[in-house]
Amino acid sequence: MPATPPRPDVPSPAAGTACDTDVLIVGAGPTGLTLAAALQARGVRCLLIDRLAEGANTSRAAVVHARTLEVLEPLGVSAALVARGLQAQRFSVRDRDRVLMPIGFAQLPSRYPFTLMISQAETERALLDRLLALGGTVMRPRTLIGLTQSDEHALATLDDGTCIAARYVVGADGMHSAVRGFAGIPFDGDRYDEAFVLADVQLDGGVPHDEVVLYFSPAGMAVVAPLPDGRHRVVATVDEAPEQPDAAFIQALLDARGPQRAPARVRALLWSSRFRVHHRIAERYRAGRLLLAGDAAHVHSPAGGQGMNTGMLDAMRLATALGRALEGDDAALDAYGAERRPIAQQVIALAHRLTRLATVPPARRLLRNALLSLLALCPPFRRRLAWQLSGLAYR
Repeated sequence: MPATPPRPDVPSPAAGTACDTDVLIVGAGPTGLTLAAALQARGVRCLLIDRLAEGANTSRAAVVHARTLEVLEPLGVSAALVARGLQAQRFSVRDRDRVLMPIGFAQLPSRYPFTLMISQAETERALLDRLLALGGTVMRPRTLIGLTQSDEHALATLDDGTCIAARYVVGADGMHSAVRGFAGIPFDGDRYDEAFVLADVQLDGGVPHDEVVLYFSPAGMAVVAPLPDGRHRVVATVDEAPEQPDAAFIQALLDARGPQRAPARVRALLWSSRFRVHHRIAERYRAGRLLLAGDAAHVHSPAGGQGMNTGMLDAMRLATALGRALEGDDAALDAYGAERRPIAQQVIALAHRLTRLATVPPARRLLRNALLSLLALCPPFRRRLAWQLSGLAYR
């Protein structure tokens, strides 16, 4: 097994060094927390580190899909998430007031025939509570500054001078993954030209309170989704945006893209941000004893709300693979990447298609609307899209 070239300022693992842990997980977002809890539940020694002093109390992701809730059941967190979230029964694509594609979830063959709307901060809190109950913890703030590997183990060096020897290291540390960088794994793809605006608001007007709506507009897409406590999440593509969009900026987006018969009015802005989105995927999910999951392995448009879910499903599958590898079945780790990477490719393709459909030039708008309205008359097409959005297509 090839070793990652050591940096001159980072100690190299000495032969025969005893491992401090079986698995070191870098990044305590939803993916890392899920993986740590799943490993802890299996009795696997693991350490979870994160560069932030505390978990974020604002969030980008706001959707937990049916398949994710199914897979999380063994951890005992699905019921807690459902209790904290709002069950959206429908997803629709609209051009202003015109419904182009209605998608219902009630007929899904799942114990969770809905889309669960819940802040990522609440999702992380439920996962952290479960991890702590299982005897795990998060080491904060700790930043990975060096990583080498040998045939026996990997050695991680942290910014406080600590060296941790682990049998495996998992990068769950996001798009700018340090683990992926040390592993030398290419991250192929590109960046969308548009910026994305995200805001949590209180709304009045004609926006549904039990349905996620993707508004198509020549100016760009806008997603308006209900959250618990009467809030809504707004996500929109824009050419340029202020660092922290204000209520007037969000109102202008809704005026240009949202409902017209009963316009949505921003009563209060609770939180907002802007960000750039890439569509990229790691060339492989493993380099020796170093593995990737979540945004460290794949990133894409937020259209369809797939990102956090895909990462949490990565984590549950990787927990199984690591358990087998620690028992001597090293091939299980290659099987993890062989299974999960094609799924990520499909998710990226779906999110990209939705984003590009939302932003077709005005000259093609009527054709797009006619095509979607025609497809909406086809029950198998609607069922397939419901399966893709819910994640059940990847069972």
